[in-house]
Amino acid sequence: MTATVTPSSGHKTGDVEKTDNGGARGRRFPRIPDRIRQGGLPYLLLLPAVVLELLVHIIPMVIGIWVSFRQLTQFFIRNWGNSPSAGFDNYKVAIDFDAPIGQALLHSFLVTCAFTVLSVGLSWLLGVAAAIMLQENFRGRSILRTIFLVPYALPVYAAVITWAFMFQHDNGVINHILHDQLGLTDKPSFWLIGNNSFIALVIVSLWKSWPFAFLMLMAALQNIPRDLYEAASIDGAGIWQQIRKITLPSLRPVNQVLVLVLFLWTFNDFNTPYVLFGKSAPEAADLISIHIYQSSFVTWNFGSGSAMSVLLLLFLLLVTAIYLFITSRGRKGTDV
Repeated sequence: MTATVTPSSGHKTGDVEKTDNGGARGRRFPRIPDRIRQGGLPYLLLLPAVVLELLVHIIPMVIGIWVSFRQLTQFFIRNWGNSPSAGFDNYKVAIDFDAPIGQALLHSFLVTCAFTVLSVGLSWLLGVAAAIMLQENFRGRSILRTIFLVPYALPVYAAVITWAFMFQHDNGVINHILHDQLGLTDKPSFWLIGNNSFIALVIVSLWKSWPFAFLMLMAALQNIPRDLYEAASIDGAGIWQQIRKITLPSLRPVNQVLVLVLFLWTFNDFNTPYVLFGKSAPEAADLISIHIYQSSFVTWNFGSGSAMSVLLLLFLLLVTAIYLFITSRGRKGTDV
C-alpha cells in the first residue's frame, strides 16, 4: 500500500512551518531571496548611483566647506589636515570690496552676470525662433534639424578648441572673413585678449548652448494642438498674434525649467573660458569660475578659493529658491 501526502490548501511548497508537539502549526516565513527581491532589490539598484554621488559631489563639497575655514596654502599641502584654523577670515577677505581681493571677486561676479544674461537670453531667443520656424513642413526640414543639433552633440573641448583657432589674430578664419574678405574692420582684431575676449566668449557659449534650448522647445511645441492655430487663423489672428497668444503661454512650463537650467550651466561654466583663454583669462572675460580656479590652483590659497566657492554656491541656491518661488506663485495664479 502506498501512502500519498498532498499539501493542504493555502500552503506553498517550500514554506517553512514551525510545529510544537507534532501538530501545532506556527508562523510561516518567506524565503530570504524573496525578501531581498521584494524589499531590498530597489535599494541595491540605487546603491551604485548613491555611492558615486557621494564620491563625486557630496564628500568633495563637505571637504570644500571645511577647507574654507582653514588657512590652507602651499605651506600645508603635505599635511593639509593640520592647517591652522581661519574662522571666517577667508569669507571676510572675499567680501571686502574695498580690498584688492574683494574688488577682483566683485568684478568677476559682475562679468559673469553680464555673460550669463547675454548667453541665456540669446540662447532662448534663437531656440524659440528656430523651433517655431521648423514646425512647418517644408523640404529640407530634417536636414536643418540635424545641423542645428550638431553643436550640442560635439564634445565641448573639441568645439572650443576649434573656435580658439578660428579666433586667432594672424591666421584665424574670423579675421580672414571680416577683414580680408568683407573689409568690415581696418585691421585684424585680437579676439582672445582685451575687450573683444568678452564678445568671443559670448559667441562660443551661445553657439554650444542654444541647440539645447532649441531641442527642448521643439519637443514642447509638438504638444500644442494644431487646432488652436487653425481656429486663430480663421478668426483673423496673424503669425505674431498666434505666437504671443498661443505659443508663448503654452511654452511657459518648459521655459521655466529651461531658463533655470541654462542659468545654472552658464553661470558655472568653466570649460569654455578655460579652453579658450587658458589658466589666466583676460580681465574682460574673467568669469567667476576661472577666478576661483586662479585663487585656488595658481596662487595656492585653497582656503580663500574654497570660501569663494561656498559663496558662489550660496548665491546660486538663493537665486534658485527665489526663482522657483516666483514661478510657482505665477503658476498657481494661472491655475486659479
